[in-house]
Amino acid sequence: MSPLRWTCKSRAKLTAALTAQGWRVSSTTVGLLLHALGYRLQALRKTQEGTSQCTIRAYQPRRRGVPRPAATRDLRQYKAKELVGEFKNPEREWQPTGTPEPVRVHDFPSDAVGKAIPYGVYDMARNEAWVSVGRDHDTPAFAVAAIRQWWTMMGRAAYPAATALLITADAGGSNGARLRLWKWELQQLATRTGLVITVCHFPPGTSKWNKIEHRLFSHIAMNWRGTPLVDLATIVSLIGSTRSRAGLHVRAELDRGRYPAGIAVTDAQLATVQLTRHRFHGDWNYTIYPATTPSVPTVTA
Repeated sequence: MSPLRWTCKSRAKLTAALTAQGWRVSSTTVGLLLHALGYRLQALRKTQEGTSQCTIRAYQPRRRGVPRPAATRDLRQYKAKELVGEFKNPEREWQPTGTPEPVRVHDFPSDAVGKAIPYGVYDMARNEAWVSVGRDHDTPAFAVAAIRQWWTMMGRAAYPAATALLITADAGGSNGARLRLWKWELQQLATRTGLVITVCHFPPGTSKWNKIEHRLFSHIAMNWRGTPLVDLATIVSLIGSTRSRAGLHVRAELDRGRYPAGIAVTDAQLATVQLTRHRFHGDWNYTIYPATTPSVPTVTA
């Protein structure tokens, strides 16, 4: 029961599981059996009202004539942060006919238990991934902490003779090419591990070129489709149980660390970063070498 609890129960996966147990059955037969047993593909049903819903409805009539601000949302930022609670998750899942799982009508942050910030590190050569699920702030310190966790838990054992690390990252977000703290944190990682770290950022607007989008996050989205992310344990378990036909293996862990915003790196501290820019677009491509005397950033109000 445990593996089935944390996986998408698609016909293909059910067929593969039955075949592994010695049954000779096709995907079509599995679909017919599901229908015969009274199961249908059903989406989550929004029926539960949140507490902030009434407050907004009561306040909204007083704002007649006031221009409403345009609602904008960065798609990638939305993917990186998930509200934790009984909220609707897209797509459908097999459920007994007429019994869709109820969730809240609106995704108000005030109704959420918290927020989850998955940060993934994907190893293209081994088709393996590490995902740290944060609960504090999506900062460069959190991003580098996830990379450090991957190296400690997976990378060092897989590449015991490694002396250098190549990171391909987006140009924005917590690992943005222009963020001083990102470079400073990478300097600390290089110094502690002894690795020479080379970073190649994708140009702005080309994040979909990153293999991690197609080989990791897309499979995570398929695995938790139609399932409300009610708590952090559910999110970590769903991510950790993600698999693909190509042999993808994922390890996930909750990061309980605190990563406060507002940490600034001064010019003097930035000068200690052993960074060499490449000839081709040095703002996007650079190498950071281990240092011997790590510095400490300052916190600004």
